[in-house]
Amino acid sequence: MGKKRWSLMLLLAAAAAAQKKPVTLSDIGAARPALEAAFWSPDGKRLAYERNGELWVYEIARGSRRSVISLPGLEAKAVPFVKPTEFDWQNRRVREARLQWSPQGDRMLVAAGGDLFWVRLADGAAEALTASSEQERDPKLSPDGEAVAFRRGPDLYVLEIASRKLTRLTADGSATLRNGQPDWVYPEELNLGTAFWWSPDSRLIAYLQFDLSPTPLFPQVDWLEPRARFEPQRYPKAGQPNADVRVGVTARHGGPTRWMDTGDPRDRLLARADWMPDSRRLALQRLNRLQNRLDLLEADAATGQTSLLLTEEDPYWINVGDDRHFFRHGARFLWGSERDGFRHLYLYERKGSGWKTKQLTRGSWEVTELAGVDEERGWIYYVSTEASPLERHLYRVRAEGGAPERLTRTPGTHAISLAPDRLHYLDTYSSVTTPARRTLHEAAGREIAVYDEGSRAAADAFEILPTEFVSLKTSDGVLLHARLIKPARFDQKKKYPAVVQVYGGPHGQAVRNTWAGLTWEQAMAHRGFVIWQVDNRGTNGRGHAFETPVFRKLGAQELKDQLEGLRYLKSLGFVDLDRVGINGWSYGGYLTLYSLVHAPDAFRAGIAGAPVTDWRNYDTIYTERYMGLPEENQAGYEASSPLGKAANLKARLLILHNLGDDNVHFQHALQMADALQRAGKLFTMMIYPQKTHHVAGPAQKQMHELMARFFEEHLR
Repeated sequence: MGKKRWSLMLLLAAAAAAQKKPVTLSDIGAARPALEAAFWSPDGKRLAYERNGELWVYEIARGSRRSVISLPGLEAKAVPFVKPTEFDWQNRRVREARLQWSPQGDRMLVAAGGDLFWVRLADGAAEALTASSEQERDPKLSPDGEAVAFRRGPDLYVLEIASRKLTRLTADGSATLRNGQPDWVYPEELNLGTAFWWSPDSRLIAYLQFDLSPTPLFPQVDWLEPRARFEPQRYPKAGQPNADVRVGVTARHGGPTRWMDTGDPRDRLLARADWMPDSRRLALQRLNRLQNRLDLLEADAATGQTSLLLTEEDPYWINVGDDRHFFRHGARFLWGSERDGFRHLYLYERKGSGWKTKQLTRGSWEVTELAGVDEERGWIYYVSTEASPLERHLYRVRAEGGAPERLTRTPGTHAISLAPDRLHYLDTYSSVTTPARRTLHEAAGREIAVYDEGSRAAADAFEILPTEFVSLKTSDGVLLHARLIKPARFDQKKKYPAVVQVYGGPHGQAVRNTWAGLTWEQAMAHRGFVIWQVDNRGTNGRGHAFETPVFRKLGAQELKDQLEGLRYLKSLGFVDLDRVGINGWSYGGYLTLYSLVHAPDAFRAGIAGAPVTDWRNYDTIYTERYMGLPEENQAGYEASSPLGKAANLKARLLILHNLGDDNVHFQHALQMADALQRAGKLFTMMIYPQKTHHVAGPAQKQMHELMARFFEEHLR
């Protein structure tokens, strides 16, 4: 390309950028692409989704879509339900299906307004299946499409659709005994979003029963009422008792529950429960309390007897995943494991009295998701980091082994939804330069249609400053990945203030080739700040060995790697290291405080959002996985807390926290405030009254403005 042509292209690009608006704080979140959940029909020929309050169906063969029914209209027909007088501290990760296809694909079960409706897709005709003053929670259509199971409060019910016969399956539910309803900590830390399951033949239901009586109550209070309202939350903190959990099986038409023999529930976790294809057996995953041993058990649904299929052990901890599949034909199952240091897929096949194991994927990269198994054609579809730890791509491999085949080619992050017939998949794709869009593909990868172009409104209207990916080596030779956003109208000769964004905790990979849009970071870059983020050791996406340096001593390795990032920033020449701030939320808030008191000269200012300040205050399953029990690692717990080093604070500090945070309790911020006050340290705190872990709504705009002003005041 000639120099004149290249110069002209640069001028045109600059002119185009000049016509776009800078990102301001008031723009954050505007024009955000709304890609709604899409649900495959059983035959794999249609997709259903909810958009703008309507139920829509997309026909793949025609590439056409039509509206079926107004969902607010259904809600208006529902019987108003009586809200419980006590506040329900339900975890944000609980998953309840609003839309479910019938097996024949001609109807859909819709949950609306607390009731259930049976909607005919041909003409949108809707029948009310329930009309009660109680909410039907977590509805699940039976595989044969003839019944629906759900919860009312802490008990399970089944409704026969044709006869409307209602059967109560459990009757002992209470405030401390939940049938088919998870407690708070299981969804949060084991990603278990539901707690009951139909057998494939629709005859039985397996469910988890949570006995919460051993779990202590945390004294949450609603301070916005004229008279403060006591709203206690069942929340086990490190070292305290978890709920006792057991697995039961009951018949669709009622009767006694058969309990599976999984041993003494104390100090054990039941992480997963799956029906085997024959509907006679269950596969149960049992963890010890420290989560360094996982047993896969086979349970007889009729007798409750269990036998051991396999055991995973790790000197650090085991990451529980959802990459498993039990084949319909033959004694075979697929299993994901990190036993070689990276998460890979293994095929187990029964041979005589034992099991033959074959590793299907291998390499210094991770399988991040099992997308699906095509048993008929012998393909296993999975998403992995093989191309880059910053990206996610779809691959497939033969069940008998062989070289994997990469199906997605466009650089970036691909999220895959494989059709039930395994002939097509929906690819949701984005990168740092491309907003999320969706395309339909044949199983072998060929694109057949654009399902949803997404929204380019933000990219077209605003000057979104480029995100640059950086790789740096630490002084001990470890490669770290980072991202950099330079300020608007960047001048290499100038010295800029910088904001170091941190999360840094387990399962917290932040440096990814994916679309972000109009963010607080973009607004700050337009205000003249360098934005910098490093994924330190401890984060995921790089293999188990990259995670484990934080074991039993959270904070120390993370800070070392963040300081390596500062050394790299210094080498760039345009960052003023005397004007560097640090900012993070949740674990990032913790790491912010830890950094400010353990490296007091590294940062001039910091904003800690919803920070953990003492790991003894945090929940059992997460904390003990990485730190062990408090009584067995007292030194580690003390060293990991910023409370004892409060007197070291030199930087300006802003602490942000919701008073009703259900995840990182406000107790953390209050204890940090007490430690700083006792040390005679000045700091600022903003308290929000919401009952969530993150600040939302109009208060979020106020918070963003507060954060921006704080850094402008102290880093300029």
